[in-house]
Amino acid sequence: MTQHLKLRIHVTEPWDFERIAGTADLNGWTIDHVDPDNEEWEVHLDAGFDFNDRHIGTLLVSPRYVGEQLSRMFDAVAGFPVRLAHRQDGGWHFAFAAMISQRHDKADEDGHDGHEDTDNGTTI
Repeated sequence: MTQHLKLRIHVTEPWDFERIAGTADLNGWTIDHVDPDNEEWEVHLDAGFDFNDRHIGTLLVSPRYVGEQLSRMFDAVAGFPVRLAHRQDGGWHFAFAAMISQRHDKADEDGHDGHEDTDNGTTI
């Protein structure tokens, strides 16, 4: 089975996306990264969002600039610029601009559940 590539997506346009959808940061996964010839990745969101009276749970991600490839995301320091499309009337409708990066959960790195024990000064 192909390993899911976990992604973090920060939507930058439209400028009021966070107000409309309730968040500017989306998390999801894809398996389309396995084929280096894929020019677009279908990303399944961990938790979808509502936009223009419709619920969106899947996005199509493509490079924002002509000649770029999504695989360059792995070399980016602060994220890679993309454009996002959602399904509408049987096809994909490009409606957003964003930055994507690979998501590294704490649990992925050390095998724990992502929560750390902290000493808040209340123990003896």
